[in-house]
Amino acid sequence: MSSGLNVRLTEIFHSLQGEARTVGRPTVFVRLTGCPLRCTYCDTAYAFEGGKQHSLDSVLAQVAEHSADYVTVTGGEPLAQPAAIQLMQRLCDAGYQVSLETGGAMPIDDIDDRVSIVLDLKTPASGESDRNLLANVPLLRPKDQVKFVICDRGDYEWSKAQVHMHDLGSRVDDILFSPSYEELAPALLAQWVLEDRLKVRMQLQLHKQIWGDKKGV
Repeated sequence: MSSGLNVRLTEIFHSLQGEARTVGRPTVFVRLTGCPLRCTYCDTAYAFEGGKQHSLDSVLAQVAEHSADYVTVTGGEPLAQPAAIQLMQRLCDAGYQVSLETGGAMPIDDIDDRVSIVLDLKTPASGESDRNLLANVPLLRPKDQVKFVICDRGDYEWSKAQVHMHDLGSRVDDILFSPSYEELAPALLAQWVLEDRLKVRMQLQLHKQIWGDKKGV
């Protein structure tokens, strides 16, 4: 039965998951349009505006065409669209393993328990760290993930402090430290993590290692 709800959609594409716990898995990406943040390192500014309205039925049908087990709802900022909540519920009901990539400025309390949340806490160099909604942190579960995109040593020290301040290691199974693409050398971040013996997972963006800045991959 049709839900009667719509989302504004920038693109749907099938690719390898480039980040987080399911990195390397064939995944369908549902990229919704719009974002209230303007991070300095944003690589999806083309999703800030435009897009086309699609019914949830249409989105589910397009996802099904790719025969993948994993679906990632991303943006922009997906939670800026209220119908994203119902979209994720329906994806879960359809049997997909669903993850959400959210920038951390929108509340996560209404998200279906079956969804794995990848919460991107914005670092100072992003220019948007004051927009982090820290009330989200106590709502995180072990299946969720927290990501820090790190641009410089200051970001690293800030991220390390957040991990300890919020006891993230006891809340989630995966804390992700990611060097900002072509801004911080991966080897340098790796050195810092090892020197401090941090219990985090360092990650590179697999899709950029394979395809660079190409869209829709």
